[in-house]
Amino acid sequence: MTDSRIKKLEERFVRYCKVDTQSDASSTAVPSTACQLDLSRMMVEELKGVGIEDAWLTDYGVVFGTLPGNVTDRKVPTIAFVAHVDTAPSFHAEGVKPIVHHGWDGKTIVLPDDPAVVIDPAENPHLKGKEGEDIVTASGTTLLGADDKAGIAIIMGLIDHLKAHPEIPRGDVRICFTPDEEIGKGVSDALMSDINADFAYTLDGENPGDIVAETFSADKASINIKGVSIHTCCAKDRLVNALYLASKIIEILPKHRLSPESTEGREGFIFVESISGNAAEVTLNLNLRDFEMEGLKDQAKLLQETCDLVAKTEPRARITCTVRPEYRNMRYWLEDDMRPVEIAQKAYIDENLPPNMLPFRGGTDGSIMTEKGIPTPNIFCGMQNPHGPMEWVSLQDMEKALLICARVVGYWAE
Repeated sequence: MTDSRIKKLEERFVRYCKVDTQSDASSTAVPSTACQLDLSRMMVEELKGVGIEDAWLTDYGVVFGTLPGNVTDRKVPTIAFVAHVDTAPSFHAEGVKPIVHHGWDGKTIVLPDDPAVVIDPAENPHLKGKEGEDIVTASGTTLLGADDKAGIAIIMGLIDHLKAHPEIPRGDVRICFTPDEEIGKGVSDALMSDINADFAYTLDGENPGDIVAETFSADKASINIKGVSIHTCCAKDRLVNALYLASKIIEILPKHRLSPESTEGREGFIFVESISGNAAEVTLNLNLRDFEMEGLKDQAKLLQETCDLVAKTEPRARITCTVRPEYRNMRYWLEDDMRPVEIAQKAYIDENLPPNMLPFRGGTDGSIMTEKGIPTPNIFCGMQNPHGPMEWVSLQDMEKALLICARVVGYWAE
C-alpha cells in the first residue's frame, strides 16, 4: 500500500510543481496573480474526480470542497485541512522542472541546470538519514514549490486514504486551498465565512515531528524618502539623494541583533525586504517580526527613531515611516483551546513520531485563521530550504504527514 501511496504522491506533487503560481505583493488584484488560478481550477477538477462533488472556486480565489462524514449517531466536529497554491515571489518560479531522486544514494545532489547549486548532506542536517528515500528537487534555476504544493498533494492523498478506509470514523472533512499566503493575503473574512469548519490544520511546515502552535507576530513597515532632484551638472549644495539617505537608514539599523541572518529561536528581527526608486524618491519595505507584541512595538519605535535621526542630517528631505499589522502569534488564541494541538500530538505519537512543539519563525494562514476564530495549528509537509533553488522534500516525509492527518480525522470523530 505504501508504494502505491508514494507513487500517487509523487505524480501529483510533480505535476503541481510544474504550474507557475508565484504571487505578487505589489499587485492589487485578487488573487494577486492570475497564474495561481491555473492550479486552483485544476484542483477543482481533481477534487471532483476523486468524488468531492461540491468542489468549487470562489470569486476571491479559494478552492473549497467537502468529504462527507461517515458518523451518523452523534455530532462530530468539522475539520478543515488547508494548503496554499502560491509560491514565494522571492525567487524564480517559472518553468520549474522537478527531479525525483528515487532511492537517494546519500551523496551530494548537484542540480543539472546550474551545477553550482549543490544540496550537500553535510549542510542539510535533515537530509542525513534519508538514504533510500525518494527526494524531490528542482533543477537548479528555480525554486521547487514544495511550499506549499507538498501540502496540496498530502491533502489530496488524505482524501484517497479516507475513502479507501471507511473504518476510520470521520465528521465532515473540509478541503481549502488558498492563494496569496506568501504575501499575507490568503485569508479573508469571506474565507472565514465560507469554510464552515470548527477546527483546522494547515499543511505548511518543514521537519517531521514539528507542530506549530506558536508563530511570529508580524507587521509590515514602509519608509518613503523624498529627496531633492536636480541635474548632476548643477547639483552642488542642492541635490539631496534619496538613495543615499535610504542606505544610511539601512546601515544604522543594528544588524548584529535585528536581522534574520543573525537571530534564532525566540529572537525577533527587522528584515529589509525590498528597495525601489531613484535619487529623487525611494521606498523601503521592511518586515517586523517578534513572538511578542511588545517586541513589535519596540521595533516600530526603533524604525521611527532611525528615520528621525537620518532626517535631522538632511532637513530638506521628507522621510515618513508607516507600519501596518499583518498577522499575530496564534498562541494567544490557542491557549484558550488546545484540543487541536493535543489531538495532533497524539497522532504524531501513534505514528511513532515524537512531537516537537516548534515556535515557528514565520507565519501561516493558520495564524490569521486562529485570530479570526478557527483554531488552526500547523502540521509539517516535509519541505526543506523553501523559497530558493536548494528546496527539496522527501516523499516519505509527505506520506508521514498524510497518515498523521488521517489519525487526526479519526481522533476528532472519537
